[in-house]
Amino acid sequence: MSKKPTAVSKPKPPTPSSEQTRLALIRAGLKLFGERGFAGTSTRELAGMAGANIGSIAYHFGGKEGLRMACAEFIVDTAQRLAKKALQPAQAVPDRDMPAADRLHFALEEIVSFIVANPEASDIVQFVLREVAHPTAALDTIYNGFFEPTHKRLCLLWAEATGEDAGSEAVKITVFTLIGQILYFRIARPAVMRRLGWKEIGAREAARVTSVVQSNLAAILGARKGQRS
Repeated sequence: MSKKPTAVSKPKPPTPSSEQTRLALIRAGLKLFGERGFAGTSTRELAGMAGANIGSIAYHFGGKEGLRMACAEFIVDTAQRLAKKALQPAQAVPDRDMPAADRLHFALEEIVSFIVANPEASDIVQFVLREVAHPTAALDTIYNGFFEPTHKRLCLLWAEATGEDAGSEAVKITVFTLIGQILYFRIARPAVMRRLGWKEIGAREAARVTSVVQSNLAAILGARKGQRS
């Protein structure tokens, strides 16, 4: 009588760590809060997208509101890392005496690379836009932790490059326009792709956007310097 083959037990999939679960919930929050709004998103949907137990939201964040604030803090941390890289090119390039105008060009290139080409930017930008439309304490966290200090640093860099007053309204508006032209390629992405005939916006397309943004910056710098001469 032949023996029955011994059943081979399948290995159990690894259990996500506590930090992995926390991060998965934050990413789910960024996406769903951005797409549907806070009120339109249930804790069950958040947990389902994160592949987590519904009770993990209360465990990690104290509830849905705590998750929204954690999303805002995640955005601040991510944006601060981008700002550090974009505004401190001495860490990325050998010339530590890079002129202010060149540092502005470097900063815009890094911003384009993240906002236009990085898939992670999609949910972040959508979340921020939702907060701007319907402000909560999460927007205060983003504004105070990243938006205002980074805008001030860019204004100071602009002032160093042009000799203008960093605190002037004109400089503040100029910096807003520099950032805004880049954000458009994320906010209006489907329309941009349709108009340009692009099937995607990857590294090659981002390089084309960067080229135009750099030309715009050079033209503005040249015009403003000309006004002061």
